[in-house]
Amino acid sequence: MQPSVLGRLIIDLPMQLHCTRPNCPSPQNSFADLDDPKLPRPLKQKYCSACRMELILGGRYLPTSVLGKGGFGTAFLARDFDSPTKRNCVVKLFQPPVNLTPAQMATAQRLFATEAEVLERLGLQHPQIPNLYAYFPLLVTNPLTHQTEELFYLVQEFIDGEDLEKVLSRQGKLPESEVLEVLRAMLNVLDFVHSQGAIHRDVKPSNIMKGRDGRLSLLDFGAVKEVTTPTGIQRGPTTICSPDYAPPEQIMNGSVDATSDLYALAASCVTLLTDKFSSELRDSSTNTWRWHPYAQVSLQLKQVLDRMLQARPSDRYPSAQAVLEALEMISAQATATIPSPQYAPPPMGSTAAASTVGPQPAAPPLPMTPQARQKQPKRPNANPSGSPAMVTGAGRPAAQPLSLIRFLGNAAFAGAEGGLLAIATLSLLGTTLFGGVAWLAMLGVLVFLQFRRTIEGWDLLIIAGLTMAAIVFLSPLHGLVGGQLGLILVIAVMAAGGVVAIAVIFRLIFSVLSRIM
Repeated sequence: MQPSVLGRLIIDLPMQLHCTRPNCPSPQNSFADLDDPKLPRPLKQKYCSACRMELILGGRYLPTSVLGKGGFGTAFLARDFDSPTKRNCVVKLFQPPVNLTPAQMATAQRLFATEAEVLERLGLQHPQIPNLYAYFPLLVTNPLTHQTEELFYLVQEFIDGEDLEKVLSRQGKLPESEVLEVLRAMLNVLDFVHSQGAIHRDVKPSNIMKGRDGRLSLLDFGAVKEVTTPTGIQRGPTTICSPDYAPPEQIMNGSVDATSDLYALAASCVTLLTDKFSSELRDSSTNTWRWHPYAQVSLQLKQVLDRMLQARPSDRYPSAQAVLEALEMISAQATATIPSPQYAPPPMGSTAAASTVGPQPAAPPLPMTPQARQKQPKRPNANPSGSPAMVTGAGRPAAQPLSLIRFLGNAAFAGAEGGLLAIATLSLLGTTLFGGVAWLAMLGVLVFLQFRRTIEGWDLLIIAGLTMAAIVFLSPLHGLVGGQLGLILVIAVMAAGGVVAIAVIFRLIFSVLSRIM
């Protein structure tokens, strides 16, 4: 086939329209006459061949394909026929779950209408927020029930590009320079949004679009909440947030403020830096993030993100502008020129100067660029996370907090070993006050060694195994239970379970108090 014929066939392909009715059995429709440049206006309505749904929305918007689906609707790529350039746009269909109560349906409709209001108010004022083109309802007849239904549509600016969730999936974790670009761009958008009395409530990588021109835009304002609106608790299908990125207060009771968006933005940046799910980085029992070992970034950026990720809103930066100012200080430190000190070596054979000069006071540390920091040789015992290590009074780095699994494992060991020591001590010394005090002293030493991490990991299994072997094979140590191996195991397991239960209760109490205080 000749190229000219092939090209003509491609050009002559009929235009495809996509039916927007939910669950349409065959949504693709072809219409050759829609490509006619002399097609009269207003457009004559077209209908889906499968369900008889109106295909031309608002008399001008022609949906061509599906862009994506969410919990409350579907987004379609469409063409605006009345636009001089027949520009592309996004048509969003409001499609809530069928199991909503009337009150939840009203809330969902209000959120969808809020998105239209916010886009109309903010889109024209900020280049990184998509513009609103139209918002309208459409009455249609259900072909199965023959009942009239009301569908709601929102038409907004189409941004040709790729959201950051897809970028992350395609190329893996992003370098610090790109994440800093995202952070600064979104802080500028949030600073504007907050200044207008609104909170986004659903900042996440899939809602940050990177256009082909490199511009970053914030999408999906359906979750926007006015600051002046009284805080209400929303649960069930109408709860608006992404738990992977939302702060604790929003997940627990739906309360939000400007710092909630900052938390979600920092969580998004951490995800982009590490290419890991939040469940791998966040300890939900303590609401702390441990992401440093998985990202090669500067200490200053770690400190900024860590403050944005604080569990209590009062511990975070108070505003997007405050974070921007902190980032500007980082940039100023990184670009500052540090004069090199002039060094003159002492004369050959001369040691008098070195021996007579006393210790000089240490100069304050100078800011260091990320490039210079990477060139420094690694020191032994350096903190692998790159965060500033806490130092004990003895000059030794303090241990990092235990993970939940290790915490429960230590508690189980303390209980089981305590039970075994009780069997051995009371068998050897008798069930007297002296025997009880000796057992408590040994148990106290054991817990102290665990607390100091003198024993941990495989040490615990080795110690428990040796203690069990000693009790089983040395008759003076198992006289209390008559040498019954089954009874010894039962006592050890019950003691381990009891201590684990007590540890969990105290950890929960501590977690609750830490959020309240």
